[in-house]
Amino acid sequence: MPNLKSAKKRMRSSKRKQKRNQLVRGKFRGAIRKANRLIDSENAEEAYEAIQAAYRELDRAAVKGVIHKNKAARHKSRLMEKYNELTAE
Repeated sequence: MPNLKSAKKRMRSSKRKQKRNQLVRGKFRGAIRKANRLIDSENAEEAYEAIQAAYRELDRAAVKGVIHKNKAARHKSRLMEKYNELTAE
């Protein structure tokens, strides 16, 4: 347990940030899972809409500093790569 006043405050603010980060992280992970599931089911129109939603969540997470912008770009690239394989068939 912290003894200093500033350490106590840091602990409180860390908990607040942790809750926000978990919420944002959960949203983009769920969006990615949904997009991957739709790509695997070979439903191109719905998959594209899900990818767009995942893009929004990834960009939001990157802007808020929850994940690095390169990680967001990597996830977006992989999603679109899978989608392009689906539509190329």
